[in-house]
Amino acid sequence: MTESELPPLGQLRWQCRRGMLELDYVLIGFLDRHYAALPPEDQRLFIRILDFEDQLLLDWVMGNVVPSDANIRRLVGLMQMRT
Repeated sequence: MTESELPPLGQLRWQCRRGMLELDYVLIGFLDRHYAALPPEDQRLFIRILDFEDQLLLDWVMGNVVPSDANIRRLVGLMQMRT
């Protein structure tokens, strides 16, 4: 996926709406405040993170579970610090 192939922000905002208020707050807040400033590889990683199940995402951002993938762990850490 190249930078020109990244989905529009409106589509990403829709994908960030998960139905779990805490998760919505973190994902949409990060998207609105920090996504545009991320390097393209981290933007693609954020998009990839949105494919994970809601409960796992919530566990990651709440710090209950640590992602095994180092890149995901790094981006989740940014999300935790910047919400």
